[in-house]
Amino acid sequence: MQIISNNVKKWLVIYTRPRAEKQVNERLINDGFETFLPLQKVIRQWSDRKKKVEIPLFSSYIFIYTREREREKILNVYGVVRFVFYLGKPAVVREIEIENIKEFLHRTKGSEVKFERNEMVEITEGLLKGKCGIIEQIGNKTLKLSIEQLGVSLIADVHKSTVRQLSE
Repeated sequence: MQIISNNVKKWLVIYTRPRAEKQVNERLINDGFETFLPLQKVIRQWSDRKKKVEIPLFSSYIFIYTREREREKILNVYGVVRFVFYLGKPAVVREIEIENIKEFLHRTKGSEVKFERNEMVEITEGLLKGKCGIIEQIGNKTLKLSIEQLGVSLIADVHKSTVRQLSE
């Protein structure tokens, strides 16, 4: 990330209220801003059905192409919490990084995530959100994870759609 140095348009990062990314993105677009909200398609399991839904690749983050002087107007959009800062200045994402994210989404479109035993994953939903665990067993819909915390091992069954793979 770079530090913003002048009033030319740059890709900045905003942090939104939880699960409000799509609504905030729509409001920003309606206000005339150029945004980028990377979405990924996942299958969600409910008790009676499965459904393919689009969720943000980065929870609570939206990229916005704007000038520093427009920050206050953006902060007044309902659902925007704050800008992401780096070294005391709004963090700037280079154009090449935005293009790399778009290319990644294009290349992985429709691909299915494969889990392996002994792989480290992070839980993204529920009571154990944010905790990491090692896959002990793989079922059709669930994973059995071993979670180490404070010297205690916990075994938890979690739905596959509620974990994400950690890159090494």
